[in-house]
Amino acid sequence: MDIFSPIPSIIAIGLAFLTSYLLGKRLPPAGEPGRISTIDGLRGYLAFFVFLSHAMIWYPYLRTGQWTVVPSNLYAHFGQSSVAFFFMITGFLFFSKLLGSRGKEMDWGKLYVSRVMRLTPLYLVAIAVLFLIVVIVSGGTRHESVAQLAREAATWLGFTVLGMPNINGFDGTFRIIAGVTWSLPYEWAFYFSLPLIGLLARVRVPLAYVALSVLAIVGFVLAYDKMNSLILFPMGMAAAVLVRDERFTKFAVGKPASLIAIGCVVAAVVFFKTAHGVVPVLLLAASFALIAGGNSLFGILTNATSRAFGETAYSVYLLHGLLLFVAFHMVIGHDVAATLTPVQHWLVVLAVTPVLVTISHFTFWMIEYPSMRSTTAVTGWLRRLLKRGAPRARTSS
Repeated sequence: MDIFSPIPSIIAIGLAFLTSYLLGKRLPPAGEPGRISTIDGLRGYLAFFVFLSHAMIWYPYLRTGQWTVVPSNLYAHFGQSSVAFFFMITGFLFFSKLLGSRGKEMDWGKLYVSRVMRLTPLYLVAIAVLFLIVVIVSGGTRHESVAQLAREAATWLGFTVLGMPNINGFDGTFRIIAGVTWSLPYEWAFYFSLPLIGLLARVRVPLAYVALSVLAIVGFVLAYDKMNSLILFPMGMAAAVLVRDERFTKFAVGKPASLIAIGCVVAAVVFFKTAHGVVPVLLLAASFALIAGGNSLFGILTNATSRAFGETAYSVYLLHGLLLFVAFHMVIGHDVAATLTPVQHWLVVLAVTPVLVTISHFTFWMIEYPSMRSTTAVTGWLRRLLKRGAPRARTSS
């Protein structure tokens, strides 16, 4: 069997769906108000596709030591196009918030608290597991100075905005988490650009947030030389404008639109080796706009199991690299894993699949969901704290 055959991935997706279905009976979708069901249903599959992409990268890596995009359009797009969709989702959701805030007072403080509460708790858990794995593979021996270890740990704890350094001299530390944290600085860059985007959208923005936005964007431009991914956020923003047109949404929910949405993705995968290009990005953006407009891809995305699976997307995205590393490097062992046949390699991936989905369901309900629900309370607490710390005006005697 060819290691890059699509058949095992279909089996893996089915296994993930079945696992999520069984778990969903006890842990149904949270059903938060204001959510877009088609986008919620899409997220889980995107994160799982990234898992499959990295699972395939492990096969040549074990044999050559090279961590790079695989020579398969399908599995390359599983990683690249999925992240592209994630960026479009972010652009769509937050530009929609801005458009809905025209003429109103937007709560910028709560918005940023919500981002911290959404991304940080699970991220800290994932990085703590990464640190633990480094300790284990290092045999509990310190190979660097305490100061150096502290600098490396701080860089990882800072959403890897300043990079993904090796820890304790362990070469390729980023592979422990499959390097997925590279996308998070781009997410933060977009969040911090929102005040400036808000001005363009005629939303009232306090001067302090405008200044913060300018400083953050300048810092990002100075720190990063790869800006091509940033175009994906405006693609999502464009979709946010389109869905406000009733004629577009009426067309988007129809069956012909389902065929177009699927056809655009298939064309991008079949005709382009990478998602990093003008034409494939436009194809993906067209597909996303239809989904954002309410297209369910023949009901797949609005299925209750798909929506429950979608809630676990962040967990699947952050945790799958850790599980792949544990499976291939620690449980099987690098040398033995390098001798596995394509069938055996896929059997390992299939064995990891229900474990990943199960863990992700529980981390969503035990870590992510409680943290998101605490946004209002944390925002209120911070404001009371700042109010107490603010200097009181002096009164004349």
